[in-house]
Amino acid sequence: MVIKVFIATQSGSTAIKKKQQDVLGFLEANKIDFKEMDIAANEDNRKWMRENVPGEKRPQNGIPLPPQIFNDELYCGDFDAFFNAKEDNGVYAFLGLTPPPGSKEAHQAAIIQNGEVSENKAILENIGESKTAKDEEPAQQMVEPEDAVGEIHKPESTSEGEFVEKEDKEEEEPVSENEEEQPVTEEEEDEEPVTEDEVDES
Repeated sequence: MVIKVFIATQSGSTAIKKKQQDVLGFLEANKIDFKEMDIAANEDNRKWMRENVPGEKRPQNGIPLPPQIFNDELYCGDFDAFFNAKEDNGVYAFLGLTPPPGSKEAHQAAIIQNGEVSENKAILENIGESKTAKDEEPAQQMVEPEDAVGEIHKPESTSEGEFVEKEDKEEEEPVSENEEEQPVTEEEEDEEPVTEDEVDES
C-alpha cells in the first residue's frame, strides 16, 4: 500500500502550490511513505488521476485539481478533506493506514474499538448527575434551617416576653407591698411626741 499524491510541479497557481507543500510536508514530517505523481510532466498521471477521482468528489467543471491523494488505487480525498482529517487527528484513517502506537489517533481508535467511549459517557453522566444533586442539596438545606430558625424564634420571643412580663409583675408587687408596710409612719409617730416634750420643756 503506497500513498500517491498527485501534484503539478509547474502549476502557475500559488494556492495549489501551497496546498501541495502542506500535504507533502505533513507526510514527510510524520514519516509516511508516499510517491509524488506529477501530472504536469506526465500525461499518463494526469489521465489516471482524472479518471479515478469519483464523480461526487469532482468540482463543478469536472476537472479535479491537485493535490489529489490516493492509497494505491483507492481514492482518499483532495486537500480540503486532508485538511479536515488533520484537524480532527484522523489523517491515518483518511489515508487508510494504521496509526502508529502512541499517537493521538491510535489512542482514539483504541477507545472507539474497545467501546470505552460509551463507558466514559456513562461515567461523565453519573458524575454530572451527582454534581447536580450535590448542588441542589445545599439549597434545600439552606431553606430548612431558615424555616426552623423562624419557628424557634417565634415561640422563644413570645415565651421570653411572657416571662419578662411575669418577672416585672413579680418585682413590682413586692416593692409596692414593702413600701406600704414600711414602719416609716411609726417612726414619724415616735418623733411627734419627742417634739412635743421639747416644746413643753421650753
